[in-house]
Amino acid sequence: MRDWAALPDLRLALVQTAMVWQDASANYRHFATLLERVEGVDLVILPEMFSTGFSMDAVQLAEAEDGPGRHWMQEQARRLNAVLVGSLIIRTGDGSYRNRLYWVRPDGSFSHYDKRHLFRMAGEHKHYTAGERRVLLELKGWQVRPLVCYDLRFPVWSRDSYDTDLLLYIACWPKARRNAWNRLLPARAIENLCYVAAVNRTGADGNGYPHAGDSQVLDFQGDCLLAAGEEDGVFYQTLTGEALARYRQRFPAYQDADVFELKF
Repeated sequence: MRDWAALPDLRLALVQTAMVWQDASANYRHFATLLERVEGVDLVILPEMFSTGFSMDAVQLAEAEDGPGRHWMQEQARRLNAVLVGSLIIRTGDGSYRNRLYWVRPDGSFSHYDKRHLFRMAGEHKHYTAGERRVLLELKGWQVRPLVCYDLRFPVWSRDSYDTDLLLYIACWPKARRNAWNRLLPARAIENLCYVAAVNRTGADGNGYPHAGDSQVLDFQGDCLLAAGEEDGVFYQTLTGEALARYRQRFPAYQDADVFELKF
């Protein structure tokens, strides 16, 4: 069994803001300005498709896997000396288009997760290829599972009541469905006995859909540690492994979890 009490504090910065519709250069400049004063954190979280907004114009907007978006993230991660997370529209070597979350480390190395559940109500499944695998990433001993927006509605994909210490969701979740966002996030924290950090955007997109933000951090009981509301800005929260360890020892529901296998 892992010693959760031995985990060092994990310092998060959540970046909640509006974006310039389908203008990557403008968004890179905007996010760089927001990140200028960020320091002393371990993990910086940007919204879904932070360079373009949630667009279905994949052919027009996609970058190569080794494109400017990833290089921008590598530069920022190096400068911040922190892991930087956000998703981009990527054209892969096989010609498919992905809503790809990058996990970029200060040394320039990176991992990625391709969004599994594509939002069919916006036609995302017609323009992008779904991811084929879940990802569990390590940061200072913490086990972090990154997920994207619509993934939140599918608890089996998030489910891991033993190894995951932090579920991380990035999104362009519209204001019209903010109740679902605010109810499902605590559910994921409670059922997985882990912290949850979720970053959403603000402002209206190019289709006129407003977004309310509601970026937040929740503890393992689903209680709110940080609520960004509808304001733009950078929001900070520190997670403690000792608190997670005490709760999991006192309430070890993970020991009674169902065993299952995901098939594709």
